[in-house]
Amino acid sequence: MAEKTEAIDKFIESWGVMGSVWGINASTARVHALLLTSEEPLSLDDIATRLAISRGNASMCLKELRNWKVIKLVKEPGDRRDYYVSESDINKMFFAIAKERKRREFDPIVEVVETTLRALREESAGRQDKVPARLREMEKLLGTLKVVAERFLGNEKLATTILPFLLRSSKEMK
Repeated sequence: MAEKTEAIDKFIESWGVMGSVWGINASTARVHALLLTSEEPLSLDDIATRLAISRGNASMCLKELRNWKVIKLVKEPGDRRDYYVSESDINKMFFAIAKERKRREFDPIVEVVETTLRALREESAGRQDKVPARLREMEKLLGTLKVVAERFLGNEKLATTILPFLLRSSKEMK
């Protein structure tokens, strides 16, 4: 089972709190944190026991994390139980989380703005002066951000190549 230390316990609890701020179930974030800090695969029972949660809750959390593609199911030779490990490639994990958050959080905002503007344009017979300027500006900005996000998240290799350049450029701008 994963090593239990005060520092790891604090990390797990902090990750759980942050997860709930991000709209992720706190238990799911805690399971993710436990797997992030574990050097060896953990079984459902290991996870439930270590985090003092029910097996059912742990199972649902693991399913959610697998859907996010931030953990993997692994088999141990000679053992029928399922074991779980965190995605070992931090870049892959980051991109999986970013893609899912974009899909869950950003895309619905874009859709609401587009739907609202479409309805306003229909109601005003296409007269732009009847459509609030701020919403038109928001549509442009969100459209630009959507293209940037799709290109950035669509090519992980290119994005990881660009990141150091962006970081360097942002430091130079200060």
